[in-house]
Amino acid sequence: MKENIMIVPDISTEFRDKVAVVTGGGSGIGRAIAQRYAAAGGKVVVLGRREEPLQETVRLITEAGGQAGHVSCDVRDAQGMAEAIDAVAAEEGRLDALVNNAAGNFIAAGEDLSPNGWKAVIDIVLNGTFYATHAAAQHMLAAGSGSILNVIATYAWHGHPGTVHSAAAKGGVVAMTRTLAVEWAARGVRVNCIAPGPTETEGAGAALWGTEAARARVLGGVPAGRFASPAEIAESASYLLGPRADYITGEVMVVDGGQWLGKSVYTASGANA
Repeated sequence: MKENIMIVPDISTEFRDKVAVVTGGGSGIGRAIAQRYAAAGGKVVVLGRREEPLQETVRLITEAGGQAGHVSCDVRDAQGMAEAIDAVAAEEGRLDALVNNAAGNFIAAGEDLSPNGWKAVIDIVLNGTFYATHAAAQHMLAAGSGSILNVIATYAWHGHPGTVHSAAAKGGVVAMTRTLAVEWAARGVRVNCIAPGPTETEGAGAALWGTEAARARVLGGVPAGRFASPAEIAESASYLLGPRADYITGEVMVVDGGQWLGKSVYTASGANA
C-alpha cells in the first residue's frame, strides 16, 4: 500500500493564481489578511462601505507588487453582495477564498441596548456573513473547491459584559460555520473561523480600550502580556485559507495570547491574575 505523502507548499506562493474576497478589507485585520494573501501571489478584492480605505488597501498591496481590487458594497444588502461577488467571479474566472471580516460593535449593557442597536450588529455580523457566504458558495460548490474564513471573537462562547449583541451574532456565525462545514466538506468547500484576541487596530482599540487604564485592564487578562499585531492574525488566517489546512473544516482557531484561557489562571497567592 502506498503511503500518502504530503508535499508542504511554498507559503510565499501558495495563493498564486487564486482569487479571494475580503469583506471589511479597508483597515485592521481585514487589510492585513488581504495583504498577506496578495503577498503569497493571490489576487484580492476587498469589499466595504467606504471607498477611501478600500482604495488605500489596494494601493498598499499594489505598491508592494501584489494584485488587488475593490468593490464598494454593504454586507447588509443581500442582493448587492451577491452582485458584487458574482462580478468578481465573472471577471476573474474563479473564486477560491472568502474572508468574512466585516463587523460592527459597541459596548452597551443588555438592559440599555435598543432594538435598533441589536439589529444593526446582527445585520452586519450574522446576516452579512451569511449573505457573502451564500453568494460565494454558488461559485465554490460549482468548482468543487473553496475556503471560507469567518472572523469572530472568543466571547462568542464565554460571553462578555456589554457585548450581548455581538456575542449573539458571532455565536451564530460559529453555528453557521460548523453546519456549512458538514454540508459542504464532501463537495470540496471548507468553512472555518478565526477568533483573534486583543489586536492593535484603530477601530477596536478606539472602541474597546480607548484609555490607558482600559488598555491596562485588557492586557492584565492576556497571559502573553501583549496585544497581537494584525499581521500575526493574518498569518494564522492564511494557514486556514490555504492548502496546508486542506483537511481542516468546521474549526475555530483562537489567536489570543491565551486570553480566554487566562480567565482561570491564578497567581501563587491565589488572587485572580
